[in-house]
Amino acid sequence: MTDVAVLGAGMHPWGKWGRSFVEYGRVAARAALADAGLEWSGVQSVVGAGTVRGGYPGYVAGAAFARVLGWQGARVASVYAACASGAQAVAAARAQILAGQADAVLVVGADAAPKGFFAPAGGDRPDDPDWLRFRLLGATNPAYFGLYARRRMALYGDTAEDFARVKVKNAAAGALNPLARYRKAVTAEEVAASPVVADPLRLLDVCATSDGGAALVLGSMEFARARGVADPVRIRAVSTVTPRYPRTVLDLPDIATDSACGVGAGAGAGAASAAVPFRASIARAVYEEAGVGPEDLSLAEVYDLSTALELEWYEDIGLCGPGEGASLLGKGATALGGRLPVNASGGLASFGEAVPAQAIAQVCELTWQLRGAAGARQVPGARVGIAVNQGLFGHGSAVVAVR
Repeated sequence: MTDVAVLGAGMHPWGKWGRSFVEYGRVAARAALADAGLEWSGVQSVVGAGTVRGGYPGYVAGAAFARVLGWQGARVASVYAACASGAQAVAAARAQILAGQADAVLVVGADAAPKGFFAPAGGDRPDDPDWLRFRLLGATNPAYFGLYARRRMALYGDTAEDFARVKVKNAAAGALNPLARYRKAVTAEEVAASPVVADPLRLLDVCATSDGGAALVLGSMEFARARGVADPVRIRAVSTVTPRYPRTVLDLPDIATDSACGVGAGAGAGAASAAVPFRASIARAVYEEAGVGPEDLSLAEVYDLSTALELEWYEDIGLCGPGEGASLLGKGATALGGRLPVNASGGLASFGEAVPAQAIAQVCELTWQLRGAAGARQVPGARVGIAVNQGLFGHGSAVVAVR
């Protein structure tokens, strides 16, 4: 068995609060422990998702969270994989549980984000693609989002109006979520009237940078049953795959395609799937491990850094064919009440990026939905959900949860 139980889920509301990431993580952790009905002293391990903006405590996030909760001797680990940090933290906790090293593991991610665009870490690093794309091109993250959007317009005929409808959908869901930063419905006209950030994307097409925190208490199935939890939400699979050569679609932080000097086309793990684009390969791997497919899903939480990118995720996770994302959206299939709601939480459109926390927050939303505890945004009869995103430098991130 590869299932581990989600015993508790908790979050600190997203926003701009002006406090330490450790405080956001502490609040989220306490909420998850309370949800699990478990004392902090009953946790055998802590896995923290790191933040490069938190000084040294951010690099050793697991210990920073353990310290603020109160030293009690638990194992500790810290992981950083940019936007995939949360999924890697979940993967590390799951591995400990399945290996029999711990019965209950606390997973925490939190961030205190800067105002405006994310920037690279300081110093001169001419061998670092992330540093280079800022210094050589001045290419902030939204510049890449704009390139993705233009590519969709050129290949598939997507329009600015299609992108705006994604924001309208997600804002309507976020308005129902008390943890979201932005809780106001918007119209397509308001999206169109907002300032251009990276043509063709406007301010309301692009997610903000935010403060926030999220936490999960994971446990073995035996531990859950011993505590009287007979039918918990279960994490069935986690995907943290990397890209394969040739990588022909421009992606953060790269400014050119992969080099063939290190590996030939089709070489390495999963060579038979070498033609699958990176984002699609993230979902394929998690489906294969979980033994499910897109047809089994009840809902999905996807990484909507921009409205255009959400449409691409529809195709990458198999909800429709290439170029059919805008049509699927137009039919209402991905809205609350639709055939397969996407970003019922409101997505990053409603939360913004608190980088190490967001993949964990996605699993929190799946947990509440699969429990039937999501309130006004509840997806009826939810049984299987996927949370998917990716991290800088080719970090895959996907989780399948079931009930």
